[in-house]
Amino acid sequence: MKIATTKVLARAGIDAESGCGRVRAGAVILCFLLSGFSLLAGESKAIHENVPSKAPNPLLGKAVAGEPPATNVFVISPTNSMEALDDKHTLAIGDVLSYRVVEDEEEPKKLIVTDSGDLEVPLLGRFPAENLTCKQLARKLQGALVNKYYYQATVIIAVDARARSRGRLYLVGAVGKPGPLEIPSDEVFTLSKAILNAGGFTDFADKKKIKITRQSSTGQNSNETLIVDVGEIFDKGRTENDVTVKPGDLIYIPERMIRF
Repeated sequence: MKIATTKVLARAGIDAESGCGRVRAGAVILCFLLSGFSLLAGESKAIHENVPSKAPNPLLGKAVAGEPPATNVFVISPTNSMEALDDKHTLAIGDVLSYRVVEDEEEPKKLIVTDSGDLEVPLLGRFPAENLTCKQLARKLQGALVNKYYYQATVIIAVDARARSRGRLYLVGAVGKPGPLEIPSDEVFTLSKAILNAGGFTDFADKKKIKITRQSSTGQNSNETLIVDVGEIFDKGRTENDVTVKPGDLIYIPERMIRF
């Protein structure tokens, strides 16, 4: 073993018998080993550098709690959608509204339903609003604006404050408290409710022939008359026969001809 090592070292020009030779031999072996490790490390690094890293797909990641998932779809806020507008409350005189056209990118304007039932709308002027819902009014305004001024108009209307009363009606005849009666704005006010609020029928009231006189819906200077059997509403629960009253209605409750 010694002879073979001496031959190898002799070929390298190293004296194996001297201490200096032994140091030189150890240094050569150490350099040889370090060179091998360096070569292996270099190859490993090269392999890793040539393999592309797989970037995480953000669409497949888990959503952070409390945050919406990433999306490239533009979501329209409900406040910018005409479909989200109120379609139940009918506008009344004195209602305070906020009005804006989304495409204008301006702050909402305050409008008030006047005594004539109209709004003073920018660009359009007087526009009928009474007895329409916000959604119905917005659609009518949209049509008028697109017809004259806009290529596209998204009209947003909301009620900021409701009038306490929609107006007055008048009861005459066989009720406990005849006279004017305020129509509340926060409910559907019907003929039967009006009679109850007026103290109900007297003992000799003719419940079957209650007469409502109101201005014609055609807008002409004429009146229309409705005859309602309120007895069936109270006594038999026929609520489908009840009539929604309107401001200005004159309700006449006659007395029976035969009292018994």
